[in-house]
Amino acid sequence: MKLHSLCLALASVFTAASVHAADPKLAVIYDAGGKFDKSFNQSASEGAERFKKETKIGYMEVQVASDTQTEQVLRNLARKNVDLIAAIGFAQSQAVQNIAKEFPKTKFVLIDGVASGDNVSSVLFKEQEGSYLVGVAAAMATKTKKLGFIGGMDIPLIRAFVCGYAQGAKSVDPKIEITQNIVGSTSSSWNDPAKGAELARAQFERGVDVLFAAAGGSGMGSLQMAKEKGKLAIGVDSNQNALHPGTMLTSMVKRVDQAIYDSFMQVKNGTFKGGISNKGLKESGVDWALDKDNRSLITPEIEKRVNAAKQDILSGKVKVIDSREANKCPV
Repeated sequence: MKLHSLCLALASVFTAASVHAADPKLAVIYDAGGKFDKSFNQSASEGAERFKKETKIGYMEVQVASDTQTEQVLRNLARKNVDLIAAIGFAQSQAVQNIAKEFPKTKFVLIDGVASGDNVSSVLFKEQEGSYLVGVAAAMATKTKKLGFIGGMDIPLIRAFVCGYAQGAKSVDPKIEITQNIVGSTSSSWNDPAKGAELARAQFERGVDVLFAAAGGSGMGSLQMAKEKGKLAIGVDSNQNALHPGTMLTSMVKRVDQAIYDSFMQVKNGTFKGGISNKGLKESGVDWALDKDNRSLITPEIEKRVNAAKQDILSGKVKVIDSREANKCPV
């Protein structure tokens, strides 16, 4: 959505969306990866849609073309007395910080970032825990003992993914090799499937036979290349198993949808509270995906080993190192 059309869009959407005057005004701002990335942003959209279906309360959607637009979009929404704005992605953190202070009566939920203020709920995830599980699965499925990882940007969040993935894989076989590549250094890196495919091809040519892509829309190219080359791939954020049944080993599911649904419901019920939450396996914030689309690839041995690892993390027997805290990956 273009910025110049934002005010008109707000007026029309809120008129159509809310049946009762007391219904909260809600909005979602997707990051540069886009609503239809089949990953992170789409998960947020699914949570908002579930809320809308259950409550009949609509919401506004805004797509920013670049990170520099975010603050203006947030301010425009706040000026329209939106009750809660969901900002999707770490790149919106500073903008939320600024606007939340400027508009203390407007509530914000920030996904994957932290901003201070009683009116801000910052939702983080323990990506390393879910990535550990898919690393275990990858290590048991590989025939070459060479695993791959493709990240969108070289940021602490993505380093947490690959660090957990490596820890899980090496818990099965310490000699496993992991090749990693990054798509780029700007927000456009999350929406470059051609580059994602190119990097995946290069990894497969070096012997990688299981690839984990945590790159938003760019990851779609990586998953497609895995299908073309007959290799195994691991999806991220949303359950992406259904994209390419037969080559999708599993997905590292990150419940952004639940975070958005819960936040919307809290505003509706008057129970919203600011602060920081960090959702891992214990909080059902992350997990691995096993369903009809990858059932044929997950042997009983793999399933048993992954579920055992999950229980070890939940019990505290296994502590997955968060590279954001340790400032380095132990493997």
